[in-house]
Amino acid sequence: MSDSPLAGREIVVGVSAGIAAYKAAALVSLLVQRGAGVSVVLTRNARRFVGPATFAALSGRPVAWRGFDPAAHPLGAHIELASRAEAVVVAPSSADLLAKAAAGVADDLLTTLLLCAECPVIHAPAMNAAMWEKPAVQRNVARVSEDGATIVPPGSGWLSCRQTGTGRMAEPEEIAAAVTGVLSRPRRRGRA
Repeated sequence: MSDSPLAGREIVVGVSAGIAAYKAAALVSLLVQRGAGVSVVLTRNARRFVGPATFAALSGRPVAWRGFDPAAHPLGAHIELASRAEAVVVAPSSADLLAKAAAGVADDLLTTLLLCAECPVIHAPAMNAAMWEKPAVQRNVARVSEDGATIVPPGSGWLSCRQTGTGRMAEPEEIAAAVTGVLSRPRRRGRA
């Protein structure tokens, strides 16, 4: 663990809604096993797929989902988590989350945190194949990438909608490799 390039690094994992949230739990476990300190932020709808207790047990830390929690984060969770983070990983990054990130919408803790982040941001999209192929989604992915985020593209295979196509969130190992790669680059603050 101590020889891992992630040892001692602070990572925020943002989880948006989607069945791929179960893979986010595996990602959090993998990052912690490699020595990273991991804080998890859930969107309101993400909690319908995997509960906070799962992520708290895997990360060893409280899970954040409320934008205003003065007892836990007197300066605001979005500010405190963003200032501590060396990378923010959004996995899964839903079509809704990507649209909000592309437009700079800040209507919940995760989207507000993304606007505060001055560290590298990584998105691992996951959605139905028809959604993934929509021009609007592709425009949003391109915009988020142009704004400086790293995209770990979805894979192809069996989807939860009982169809085969592109839209499966990348595997936790693949996302962890992207995090390692991003954190090994020279640091540039102020980019998404």
